[in-house]
Amino acid sequence: MKIGFDNEKYVKIQSEHIKERIQKFGNKLYLELGGKLFDDHHASRVLPGFKPDSKLHMLSQLKDSAEIIIVISAVDIEKNKVRQDLGITYDMDVLRLRDEFMHRGFMVGSVVITHYNGQSSADAYRHRLERLGIKSFVHYTIEGYPNDVALIDSEEGFGKNDYVITERPLVIVTAPGPGSGKMAVCLSQLYQEHKRGVEAGYAKFETFPVWNLPLKHPVNIAYEAATADLNDINMIDPFHLEAYNKIAINYNRDIEIFPVLNALFEGIYGENPYKSPTDMGVNMVGYCICDDEACCHAAKDEIIRRYFTALNKMAQGDGNDSEVSKIALLFKQAKINTAYRKTTVAARERQEQTGVPCAAMEMEDGTIITAGSSTLLGPSAALILNAVKYLAGIDHAVKLIPQSLIEPIQKTKIDYLGGQNPRLHTDEVLVALSVLSTQNDDCLHALEQLPKLRGCQVHSTVMLSEIDHKIFKKLGVGLSCDPAHKKS
Repeated sequence: MKIGFDNEKYVKIQSEHIKERIQKFGNKLYLELGGKLFDDHHASRVLPGFKPDSKLHMLSQLKDSAEIIIVISAVDIEKNKVRQDLGITYDMDVLRLRDEFMHRGFMVGSVVITHYNGQSSADAYRHRLERLGIKSFVHYTIEGYPNDVALIDSEEGFGKNDYVITERPLVIVTAPGPGSGKMAVCLSQLYQEHKRGVEAGYAKFETFPVWNLPLKHPVNIAYEAATADLNDINMIDPFHLEAYNKIAINYNRDIEIFPVLNALFEGIYGENPYKSPTDMGVNMVGYCICDDEACCHAAKDEIIRRYFTALNKMAQGDGNDSEVSKIALLFKQAKINTAYRKTTVAARERQEQTGVPCAAMEMEDGTIITAGSSTLLGPSAALILNAVKYLAGIDHAVKLIPQSLIEPIQKTKIDYLGGQNPRLHTDEVLVALSVLSTQNDDCLHALEQLPKLRGCQVHSTVMLSEIDHKIFKKLGVGLSCDPAHKKS
């Protein structure tokens, strides 16, 4: 869709800003990384032009002077906590992240297990890491953290933790998800480094909320929608306002913890180098927005998409009223409703006309493509075919996949695999199209249009299968669905 973010500028000025922060602290900086280092699809949706791996690409400029610590909570290991977007446990994701980072040329120094209290599952995980040749360290649960500063800033607090040996000036501290204890690891390391005469520094690298955008800017509201389940609330940073008489945006958890961090910094160093939580951040995203209108439009689409996601979770018994209610309130702040999303209106109108489940896609040029369910195809599979035909200039009446090819696939699904739904999913349609592309120029030309779907918006009047969700995600399409179950 219309580009609103200068990704090239971001990679350049963000890496330079981090270099400056490293130098400010005598060439040793612990950088707490919030959010995703790659696969950051939320950022790419609300900032069109931001690439999902932009942060990793940016940090690649610094990889010769950087190493990565991956943090995981012993509590999450014990509970077998699962990353919902990937469907794998946090302990498995640590290994996935390590492999991904190393594949891209980063040094992964170690794994830190936090909230450790002698859990047998954490001990077993450490043994597993040891067998894989991965260094691990433990950080203990500290009673009264983060409020009992006197205990935390002592040998019975941070002093009890393992000292994580690091080699390089920039230490990036990341984790599979929130609540892992990244900040505590950074602060513990500052305490341990100070004991050893190393004056290391700390900084926080989070994309959202964007500190130099207005509080009620749609991009910042979209962040609240994305974290509605965590109940994060964007706020004007009162410490920044008092120190500089300037408005900066942060969120409630960082603002609430700052007095404690201030006391901890004073306990370690004698003074805090930062006057506000915003000061701690190094985020330069706000300086790289090149078309505010495009970003506003994309962010409003994202707020609505998040609303439908929350409704779908409730329909599947995996959500709550408060998450839905909060995003509904955000609609008022952004001055939108579900009708703002053109595809929502178009899909519902077609369903009213045809009486079958339907889907709609908004193309890059603003054209709305729709499709309905049939005996052969589900609405999402039919929609993809209609969209690529439109992009390839192929007449809508042309049948790219003949019925004679679809019917044997349906027979296999129902008779041999015991399926209930004979209609082809998106992945099955794309496989069939690929097979035909060796003999049919229209099919080949249609397949070549798939990259042009990135950034397009889709709405379905029924909840789609996990397979369809994954295909749209891989295509870079923003998907929303009405919370209605599909009938066989």
